[in-house]
Amino acid sequence: MLRVLTVHRRSAGAVVAACAFAACALAGAAAAAPVRTANVEAELVAERTALVPGQTNTVALRLKIRDRWHTYWRNPGDSGLPTTLDWKLPPGVAAGPIQWPAPKALPAGPLVNYGYEGEVFHLVDLAVPADLPAGTTATLAARADWLVCEDTCIPEGADLALALPVAPTAAPDPSWGAKIAATRDALPRPLAGWGATATGEGDKVQLALTPPPGAGDPGTLRFFPFREAAIEPSGRQVLVRDGGRYVLTLPVAHQLQRFDRVAGVITASAGIGGAKAATLDVPLAGSVVAGPRPLDAPAPRLDLSAGAAASTSTLSLAAALALAFAGGLLLNLMPCVFPVLSLKVMSFVEHRDGKATMHREALAYSSGVVLSFVLLALALVALRAAGEQLGWGFQLQSPAVVAALAVLFFLLALNLSGVFEFGMLAPQSVAGWTSKNRTLDAFGSGVLAVIVASPCTAPFMGAALGYAIAQALPVTLAVFVALGLGMALPYVLLAWFPGWRRRLPRPGAWMERVKQFLAFPLYATVAWLAWVLGAQLDNDAVLRLAVALVLVAFAAWAWRAFRSGGAASWAVAAVAGVAGMAVLVAPLFAPPPATAEARAARATDDGWRDFSPALVEELKAAGRPVFVDFTAAWCVTCQVNKRLVLQDADVLGAFARRNVALVRADWTRRDPQITQALAALGRNGVPVYVLHRPGQAPLVLPEVLQAAMIHEALAGL
Repeated sequence: MLRVLTVHRRSAGAVVAACAFAACALAGAAAAAPVRTANVEAELVAERTALVPGQTNTVALRLKIRDRWHTYWRNPGDSGLPTTLDWKLPPGVAAGPIQWPAPKALPAGPLVNYGYEGEVFHLVDLAVPADLPAGTTATLAARADWLVCEDTCIPEGADLALALPVAPTAAPDPSWGAKIAATRDALPRPLAGWGATATGEGDKVQLALTPPPGAGDPGTLRFFPFREAAIEPSGRQVLVRDGGRYVLTLPVAHQLQRFDRVAGVITASAGIGGAKAATLDVPLAGSVVAGPRPLDAPAPRLDLSAGAAASTSTLSLAAALALAFAGGLLLNLMPCVFPVLSLKVMSFVEHRDGKATMHREALAYSSGVVLSFVLLALALVALRAAGEQLGWGFQLQSPAVVAALAVLFFLLALNLSGVFEFGMLAPQSVAGWTSKNRTLDAFGSGVLAVIVASPCTAPFMGAALGYAIAQALPVTLAVFVALGLGMALPYVLLAWFPGWRRRLPRPGAWMERVKQFLAFPLYATVAWLAWVLGAQLDNDAVLRLAVALVLVAFAAWAWRAFRSGGAASWAVAAVAGVAGMAVLVAPLFAPPPATAEARAARATDDGWRDFSPALVEELKAAGRPVFVDFTAAWCVTCQVNKRLVLQDADVLGAFARRNVALVRADWTRRDPQITQALAALGRNGVPVYVLHRPGQAPLVLPEVLQAAMIHEALAGL
C-alpha cells in the first residue's frame, strides 16, 4: 500500500511538474500578447515552442498592417524609415540581424517606396548558449519602432516581450511555426546559376543577367538596391532581351553617393534562380554620374511670367533646344559678356569690308562659339563621368582659371588703352600673317566670348542645361550647339545684313577715343575677377594678383620699347616681368586650405546662413519657410540679383515679416552638396532661387529676379 502510494505520489509530482511547465508556456503566451497601435498590430512570435541550449531559435517581429498602409524595407526608397529592433535578452543569448523579406515597390504619388503591406514577419535568429539552464523561462524583450504610411506617415513603436521555456527539445509552434518557416524559405538568397555584371554608363547602370542553360524566362524583373543614393527608386527600370542574356537598365540616383558595387534584391514575376527573389552583389565597371531629378517628380515652379523657364520635368528635346537657343541669344545681353561684345562692336566700326569678308568672319566667329560650347560640354560630361560633381560655370570655380582670365582681360585692356599692340608679342612674320587673316581673329573672338560667358546663366538656360546634362551625350551636345548658335546669331545677322553700317559715322579720330574708352569695361572685369579670387581664397591672393598685373603691364610696356628699336635690355626686363608674374600666380594653382565643411560652419553677419542639406531640413522641420539662394561670386547675374533684389530693404522686410530663414548656397568653390542639391532641382548652374514653404511644395523662381516676384511668392505663405 505504501509502495502504491509512493508511486502515486511520484506520478502526481510528474503531473504537477507537467502542469507547471504548461503554465509557464501559457504565461509566455500571455506575455507575448500583441500590441495594437492605430495602424499596426505588433508582437514577437517564435518558430519553436522553447529555447534549446546550444541551438538557434528563430523569433519574428510580426506586423499586421492596416489596409492601404505600409511599413518599410531596409532601404525605404524615396522616403520613409526602416523598421528597427533593440533587443534586451538574457545573458548569453545573442540576436542576429533582421532577415528582410523581399520588398514591394509602393508608388506614393511621384515617389516610389520599398516596403510591405498586409502581414509581414521580420525574422531574427537567436543563438542560445549551451549553458542556459533548462527548466527555466527566458524572457525575450525588444523595442520595435516602425514608420507606417498611407497619405500621411506616423512613427509608431511598442515594447514587446516573449517568454519561452528553456527545454532539451522544442516542437514547431502550432500558431506561427509554419508561417515563419514559409517566410524563411521565401527570403532572397544569392542568385544561383546565373551570371551577373554591372556597368556604369553615365546616369544609367546596365545590369546584365545571363541565365544557365535551360532556364525559363524570368518575367518582369525589379531591382531593389541595399543602399540608398545609388539607384533612383522612382526612376524607370527597363528590361530588354539581348541575345542570351537579360539587360536591366537602372537609373542612377539624382542625389548620388559614390558606390563601386551593385548590391540588392532582384525580384522576378516568373522566378529567377529557383525563387521569386534573389540577392546579388557584383562590382560596378565603368563610371556613373548623378541622374536627373525624376521626370515625374518635378520641383514646382512659380509661373510669374510667360518668359519663365520650363521645368525639366516637362521638357522634350525640341523644347530644350528652343530654350537653349533663346538662352544663348539672351546671353549676349548678360553683364559678363559685355566686354567681348564691346570688342566685336569695335570690329564692325573699324572695318568696312565687302560682304564676302564679313560673311567669312561671321562664320568663323560662329564656329569659335559653337566649337567652344561643344568642348565645354565634352569636358563637363567627361569630368562628371569620372565622378566629379560639376555644373555649368565649373571652370571658374578654380582660382587658377580666375587669375588667368584676369591676366587675359588686363592684357586686352592694355591693348585698347594703347600700351602695346598684340602684333608686337609675336614674331613679325606671325604678326603679319594674323593681321591679314582676320578670319582667325574672328574665330578667337568667338572662343573668348564663350569663355567669358560660361559663368552666366541667362533666362531659359537653366532648364535647358539641367535637361542636357542628364541626357545621353548626343542630346547633351545638341543642346550645347543650340546654345552656341543662339549666342552667335546677332553677330551673323549684323554681318549678313550690312545696311545698318550706313548709319555709322565715317572713320576718324573718334574711333581711337571709343577704342580707349572700351578698355574700361575690361578693367572693371579685372576688378570683378580679383573680387572673385578674394571670395575664393583670401586678401593675400588678391594682393598677389594685383602685383602680378603690375608686372604684366611693365612687361608689355618694356616689350613695346624693345620692339620699337630699344636695346636688348628692354627685352630682358620684359621677360623678368613675366617671370615675376608667374612666380606670384603659381601659388594660386595649389589646392585651397579651406574645406567645404569649414565654409559650411562659418556664420554670416547679414542674416544669411551658409547652406547645408541638414540645416535646410532642420529649418523646415521647425515649420519655418526657407529661401535658398544658389549663387557664386563669379556669376555676374547672381551678383546683380543680389544687389538689386535680395538686398532691397522692402524685400528683406518681407522676409522678416514672414519669418523666412535665409540660406545662401555659395558655389564659388566646388561643393558636391550644392551640386547635388542643384541636380535635385533639375538644374546645373547658378543662379537658382528656391522658396521652401511649410506644408506646400517648393517654388523655383526665375533666374532673373524682380522684387515683385519675391513679394508674390511670399504672399502664398
